[in-house]
Amino acid sequence: MKYAVIYETGPGGGYSAYVPDLPGCVACADTLEQTRPLIEEAIEFHIEGKRLHGETIPPPSSVAEMREIAPVA
Repeated sequence: MKYAVIYETGPGGGYSAYVPDLPGCVACADTLEQTRPLIEEAIEFHIEGKRLHGETIPPPSSVAEMREIAPVA
């Protein structure tokens, strides 16, 4: 399964990540390179927890895309 992950920079310069299809599944670190493996672990842990509790695993449904917009003059 492939879940969309959203990465954001914080006011202090760190990064956070969340998965729209898995509410509560988040990770944060000082750099993007540190955040990526942490969100992968968080996704695995989140899904494992849902399975252990007999909950339904939400299918991936979100799509993220970067769009280039011309600068406003």
